Amino acid sequence: MSLSIEVLKTDNGKCRLELTGRLDTATAAEFDQKVEGLDCNDYPVQIVDLSSLEYVSSAGLRSLFKAKKRAHSAGAELLLVNPQPQVRKVFDIVKALPKEAVFVSDVELDAYLDKMQRANS
Repeated sequence: MSLSIEVLKTDNGKCRLELTGRLDTATAAEFDQKVEGLDCNDYPVQIVDLSSLEYVSSAGLRSLFKAKKRAHSAGAELLLVNPQPQVRKVFDIVKALPKEAVFVSDVELDAYLDKMQRANS
């Protein structure tokens, strides 16, 4: 299976990348290209929705880590939401991404974003 990436941009500085399929050696470059095309100044909050991601390999993890590092160095934030159990298990085993950047649901993510917005007000 391949990877489908839908980018939903908002006018409030957030964009959401919805991943469907597999993030692996064959699809990691496509993900990298999409993320690199996002302007961190226009979208300081980048959300990667993993609810339809069926599989992530070590190459996929590297891509997510690079995207997180890229956003952080530009003063933006890349957050992961809705990982499926098999994807969450890979995150837990590898521990490549900080736990505070992975949210199990949109409700948890929204609470974090509300708290972040209040802190910056």
